[in-house]
Amino acid sequence: MTGYLQVLRMNRNYRRLWYGQVVSQIGDWLDSVALFTLTLNLTGSGQAVGLLLLAEFLPGAAVGPIAGVIVDRLPRKLVLIASDLGRALLVLLLLLVHGPEDLWLLYTAVAAKVSLTAFFEPARSAILPSLCRPDELVAANAISGATWSAMLALGAALGGIVAGTLGVRTAFLLDATSFVLSAALIATVRVPQPHAASATVTEPLAPQPSSGPRGALMELREGLHYVLTRHEIGWLTFSKAIWSLGGGVLLLLTLYGREVAPLGRDGAISIGLLYAARGVGTGIGPFLALRLGGSGSRFLRRSVAVAFFISAAGYLALSFVASLPLAALCVLFAHIGGSIQWVFSTTLLQARVPNRLLGRVFATEYAALTLTTALSAYLTGVARDLGATPAALALALGGTFAAAGTLMLVTLWPEPVHAEVAPVTSDE
Repeated sequence: MTGYLQVLRMNRNYRRLWYGQVVSQIGDWLDSVALFTLTLNLTGSGQAVGLLLLAEFLPGAAVGPIAGVIVDRLPRKLVLIASDLGRALLVLLLLLVHGPEDLWLLYTAVAAKVSLTAFFEPARSAILPSLCRPDELVAANAISGATWSAMLALGAALGGIVAGTLGVRTAFLLDATSFVLSAALIATVRVPQPHAASATVTEPLAPQPSSGPRGALMELREGLHYVLTRHEIGWLTFSKAIWSLGGGVLLLLTLYGREVAPLGRDGAISIGLLYAARGVGTGIGPFLALRLGGSGSRFLRRSVAVAFFISAAGYLALSFVASLPLAALCVLFAHIGGSIQWVFSTTLLQARVPNRLLGRVFATEYAALTLTTALSAYLTGVARDLGATPAALALALGGTFAAAGTLMLVTLWPEPVHAEVAPVTSDE
C-alpha cells in the first residue's frame, strides 16, 4: 500500500481535490454548529433540532438515486464545481433568518443545500479511482477520512467559538466563502477519462445511455440491480445506513453540550468541543486499524463489522459520565469505530464496483444513510421532548449500534462463497 504522504506529494490531482475538501469541510462544520445554536435559540425545542436534522439528511434520500445517474452521465468534475457554487448561494440565504417566523426559510435552504450535497459526495467518491492508482486507494480514502475528521475537530471547535462570540451569521459567511474556494481548487484538477469498467471486476460493457426520463430510469434500475444482486456489495453499500440507525448521536451531542456541561453562549463551545472530539476519533480510527491489521480485503471487510461494537462501547460509556472531559473521551472512542466502518467500506466498494456504476452505487449508499440518519435524529428529538435525558438517549443509541453490529458481524465475517472481485491488496 502506498504511503499517505507519498500520495499527497506525488499525486497532484488528488492533492488539489484534497485542498478543496479541506476548505469546504471546515466551513461545513462552522455552519453546522451555528445552525444547531440558532435553531435552539429560536425554539428551545429538541424536536425542532430533530426537524433540522431531517432537513439536513432526508432530501439526500430522495435526490440520491437520480443524482447517481447524473454523476455517471456528466463529467464528475463539473458536478463537483456546480454543487459547491450552488451551496455557497444557499448558505447566504441563512443570513435572512431572524426569528421563529423564518424557520421555514432555514429548513428550506438547508434542504436545498443537502440536495446538492447528494450530487457532490457520490461524485467525489466516484472520481477517486480515476485520480488514484489501485494501490493508492486505501491511503487516499484514509487521508480523506482523516481530513473530514480534522476539519470536523477544527471546524466544530471554531464554529463553537465563532457562534459563541461573533454570532451565527459570521459562521454562515465563512461557510459560503469556503464553498467558493473549494470550487476554484477543484477547477484545477485534471480528471483522466475513466475506463468503461473497473479492471478488477469482470462485467460486460454497458450500452450508451439513452436520453430522457426512460433512459435515466433504466440506468437507475441497473445500478440498484447491481447492488441488490451481489451479497457482499449490497452489505457494504448499506453498511453506512445501518451504522446511521444510531444517527441520533448528532442531536445527542448538541443536547449534552447545552444541558449537561454548557460552556459559552447557549453551550455553543461545549457543543463544538464534543464535535471536535468526534473529529479526533474519526481521524485516528482508520490509521490505527491499518497499522494493526494491514490493508488486505479480509481484514477490511471484517473491520467494517467490528467497528460497530467500538461505537456501541463509546456511547454506552457516555451514558454513565457527566463531565465534559470524560464525555469527550467517550465520543472520541465511539467515532474511532465510525470512521473505520466508513473508510473501509468506501475503499472496498471503489475496488469492487465498475467505474461506470460508481456514481449510482455511491448515490444509493448516500440516499440510504441520509434516510436512516434523518429518522434516527428525528426520533431522538421526539424522545427528548417526551422527557428522555441525554444519558438515557446515549444508552439507547449505544444499544442500537450493538444490535446493528451483531447483524453486520453475521453477514461480513464469513468468507464470501464466490470471490466477486480481486482483493484490494494481494497480501492475504
